[in-house]
Amino acid sequence: MSTPRINQRINSATVVATARLYRHSLRFHKKSVDGSAKCDIMHTKSPEDIVHGVVFEIPASEKHILDQYEGLGSGYNQKRVSIILPHGESIRAVTYYATHLDSSLCPYHWYKEHVLRGAREHALPAEHIAAIEAVPSVADPDCNKHIEELSIYSNL
Repeated sequence: MSTPRINQRINSATVVATARLYRHSLRFHKKSVDGSAKCDIMHTKSPEDIVHGVVFEIPASEKHILDQYEGLGSGYNQKRVSIILPHGESIRAVTYYATHLDSSLCPYHWYKEHVLRGAREHALPAEHIAAIEAVPSVADPDCNKHIEELSIYSNL
């Protein structure tokens, strides 16, 4: 959800709007290759479950770049979902969903910080931000990775 993070990957990515996805829940249970947990929007079928997020538009010619960063086919697959924009309009979007799950894992502090920064940047609902803040996280054993990951915010 962090614009600086997606722009680091796809420079031409632009924010379309915030959106809601019903019958899904934000979870940190995707098993990453680095041994930590990453985000997933898990389909729950429960109408009370809502994920708040950000819609980005990227050129079709660059989607393969994002697919590589996200691990499409090796930890994430993609699906089309109907999302609701702030004024109630429903549109179709493509999202990634986790295929390798491990709910015993925690995200690294730097990863959780990316998610929180994106949620705050786009003024997502306070209760959604609070739920992310409540997710336990752990230190990355690679201290340099933490510094490297969060360096994209140093110019803001």
